[in-house]
Formats: sequence, C-alpha cells, structure tokens
Amino acid sequence: MTTTFPDISISTERLVLRPYDDSDIPAHTEMMNDEMVVAWTSVPHPYTTAHAEEWVRRIAPAERTEGRGVVLAVTEFLTQRLVGTIHLQNTNWRTRATEVAYVTAPWARGEGYATESVLAVAQWLFRDQRFERLELRTAADNTASQQVAQKIGCISEGVLRNAWIARTPTEDGGWTDIRTDLIVWSLLPEDLEGAADQLADAGYSSFTDWN
Repeated sequence: MTTTFPDISISTERLVLRPYDDSDIPAHTEMMNDEMVVAWTSVPHPYTTAHAEEWVRRIAPAERTEGRGVVLAVTEFLTQRLVGTIHLQNTNWRTRATEVAYVTAPWARGEGYATESVLAVAQWLFRDQRFERLELRTAADNTASQQVAQKIGCISEGVLRNAWIARTPTEDGGWTDIRTDLIVWSLLPEDLEGAADQLADAGYSSFTDWN
C-alpha cells in the first residue's frame, strides 16, 4: 500500500500549489507573524527567519517523506508571490482520510484564494489519490476559516468542546492563551459534486488541472 503522497504541483487558473523552497522564506516569515495567524494557529510567536528555515528545509519535506501528509506553498500564477499555505496532516492511509489546515497571507485575503486552493487539493486528493474523507477543524470564533469550509461543501459534524488553545492580544502588546471549542467539518467525494460549478457561477476560477 502506498503510504506517502507524491511530490506534486497543483495548478488552477490563478494559483500554483507547490513544495516550498528557500525563496519563500521571507514571505512565509512575514505571513506567520500576521495577527490572525498568531491568533488561530499554534505557530511560534514571534515567528523568526530561523523558524521559517526549519519549516521549509526540514519540517515540510518530512511531512511527505514520512507519510504524515503534504505541505504546499500557495502562490499566484502570474506574480509567483506566496499567498498562503496548505497542509494535509494526520493522514490515515488505511481509511484513506486526512485533515487539511490552511493559512492565507494578509495581503491576499478577500480574493477567494483559500477556497480555491483547498478545493483544488480536495479534487486531487479524491480523484487522483482515491481518498475517501477530508477533515477540517476550525476554532469556534474563526468565521473566515468556517466560510472556506462551507464554500467548498463541507458538512459540519459537531463540536469538540474546549479542545483548542487560541491566542488573544493583551493591552501591553503581548498575547495570552484562551481555550476554545473546535468545529469538525468533513468533505467526502460525493460532496464535491456541484461544488465547483457553484463556485464558478459565483466568479471563482476552475480547479480542474494539476500535474
């Protein structure tokens, strides 16, 4: 049984999803220091160039080679600028199920890039890799992430109470941990039927090509 994802690049009309390389380190460092990223993820803060180097050169490649998932940099097709990241993680090869996490850079929000990239990965995962389940977990107050899940056709399955630690800014300019619930979403192959057409009608690009 195959237990690793291939070393791939996925293309849409607007985006290229590909493995990270050293040229992404400055933009990745800046993206991970954004307030929304700090609030809703568990990345170190402040996020330094050394953290980015470790991510790009060791952690991200190991996710694929060790069979846990795959990490892709999301870049604009025309400018090649880094606009986000997609991370498949906690992969179960027996059940053909995995979990997706995503981050969008502050300079790229409002363009539908997260929706476009997650849907492209889902299509590749189901059609090419024959997976049967994609799971998302969103913090209870992270409405932007929940909107992505809804737009690609995910079904809300329930709430994991008090299951995540988010961060909130303090008056002195620092951050403090707060506990929050997680909403569990799932996407199955049959859930994709019609999702791409609905998004195309809403003005999004197509998500049908990868290599």
